[in-house]
Amino acid sequence: MELNEYQKRALETATHDGKYKIIYPALGLGNEAGEVLGKIKKWLRGDDGAGEMAESRREAIKDELGDVLWYVATLAHDLDLKLDDVARSNVEKLKSRKERGAIKGDGDKR
Repeated sequence: MELNEYQKRALETATHDGKYKIIYPALGLGNEAGEVLGKIKKWLRGDDGAGEMAESRREAIKDELGDVLWYVATLAHDLDLKLDDVARSNVEKLKSRKERGAIKGDGDKR
C-alpha cells in the first residue's frame, strides 16, 4: 500500500477535529510509541524466555506499530502534509547525512 493511500484510509477512522486538531494525534503518537517500547522492555527483561522473541510479542508490537503509523498519518494530515512527502523528505535528509559522513551525532541540522 502506498503511504498516501494509507493516510487517506486512516483518516476514514479519525474522529478528532476542532480544538483537538494536531494535539490529539500528537499525544496519541507519544502514547503508542511508549507502548511499543514497553513491549520491547518486557522482552529485554526476559518475559519471553532465553532471548528469543515470542511470535505473539512480535505480533503485538506489529499492532502497536500500526497504531503509531495511524497517528503519524493523521498528524501529518492535520499539519497539511502528505505522508509520501514526509517519507521522501526523511529519506533525502538521511541520504545527505550519510553522504556527508554526518549520519551519527546529534542535532537536526547536521
